[in-house]
Amino acid sequence: MLQDDGSSSVTSSSPIQIFPMMSVSPSFGSSNQWLKELKSEERGLYLIHLLLACANHVAAGSLENANIALDHISQLASPSGDTMQRIASYFTEALADRILRSWPGLYKALRSTKLSVVSEEILVRKMFFEIFPFLKVAFVVTNQAIIEAMEGEKMVHIVDLNAAEPLQWRALLQDLSARPEGPPHLRITGVHQQKEVLDQMAHVLTQEAEKLDIPFQFNQVVSRLENLDVEKLRVKTGEALAISSVMQLHTLLAHDNEKKSPLPSKHSNGVNLHRALVNQNTLGEFLEKDMANGCSPSNDTASSSPLCSTGSTKIDSFLNALWGLSPKVMVVTEQDSNHNGTTLMERLSESLHFYAALFDCLESTLPRTSLERLKVEKMLLGEEIRNIIACEGIERKERHEKLEKWFQRFDTSGFGNVPLSYYAMLQARRLLQSYSCEGYKIKEENGCVVICWQDRALFSVSSWRCRK
Repeated sequence: MLQDDGSSSVTSSSPIQIFPMMSVSPSFGSSNQWLKELKSEERGLYLIHLLLACANHVAAGSLENANIALDHISQLASPSGDTMQRIASYFTEALADRILRSWPGLYKALRSTKLSVVSEEILVRKMFFEIFPFLKVAFVVTNQAIIEAMEGEKMVHIVDLNAAEPLQWRALLQDLSARPEGPPHLRITGVHQQKEVLDQMAHVLTQEAEKLDIPFQFNQVVSRLENLDVEKLRVKTGEALAISSVMQLHTLLAHDNEKKSPLPSKHSNGVNLHRALVNQNTLGEFLEKDMANGCSPSNDTASSSPLCSTGSTKIDSFLNALWGLSPKVMVVTEQDSNHNGTTLMERLSESLHFYAALFDCLESTLPRTSLERLKVEKMLLGEEIRNIIACEGIERKERHEKLEKWFQRFDTSGFGNVPLSYYAMLQARRLLQSYSCEGYKIKEENGCVVICWQDRALFSVSSWRCRK
């Protein structure tokens, strides 16, 4: 088990002080009544401790010890409990999934009857849109950047690389209809892997354009982003082009590297996290406690995926292809966290911080019994956690990276940053203020919008244009 220096503000009579000295054994926990009597913060600390120990065992290939740790976690974790119990359930599931993948036959047999219901996936993403303000802020900022870039243009073509939510473009149509010089002829090309999503988008936007009397055309491109042929976007000479990408570009990083399984981590993140967790009220506070002792993963750590170690051919070629279309503006929204580390322990530590903040958002917004909350946690956030922790190689799509990494990638591909306007920032702040919850914050970083929960950066919105 991970060792600790014993620094703790918990009283000496608390059983939590002896966590680091306990060995994970098959009998441990089976007859310990005190486990059930732990206070919420003590239980949260212990769950973090067990998760880190379990992940260390999984990374080291010690599956017997990992199995024992999973058994102990199952006694305390619950998808309907407090924040830490809920998030522990999904990280535990992800670690177990990673173990099962060691036996492909067993893994495939257990998942052979798993159903993927498209309508449910669409519904849960709409729930995410409604519950959280993140995408609403991204859409407001994106639309403002496009309006400013397209001032005076008579033929406007927008390419939406994740055409899933028509409300964004309905709002843009309304804004364009109010232009002093009149609305442009607008063409939107939507890219999405599910045709029914594009059909719904086309129906809603066509109706709105007719109501506003705006010349409008919607083109559908049914494709995954990694298979997209930019020729199918049908960009025409004389059009002013804008490109919008919402939480899509990071998926292309799966095609560039990580053919090997990660090596066992020797980092001490577990010890540092342990020291950070005592006497905090929320999981976010557990993990965001003062970083003077190094308990939070750095935003600039060596664990960040290197840009040039293997040559990011897929993302580079895709950005180069977009540059070749000469867009007047490209607005990008991405998760602002490094979940693309080379080792399991690096990704576990970073993703615990990120998803802790999201689960804290839900804790402050919806009751624990909410079916909507359970679906978002299980079908969306839980699946992202599973992908980050359990998958490797081409299967690991959720390779989120920090804003500074995207700055480097766009710069390499010939794009220059366009600082977002004061009015775009003002709109973003006003939208967040309309939420009753005070935990949401906006900050400006190098001319970009960063959306936070408390002080934890979660999503970034940045604007780009082609350098000559």
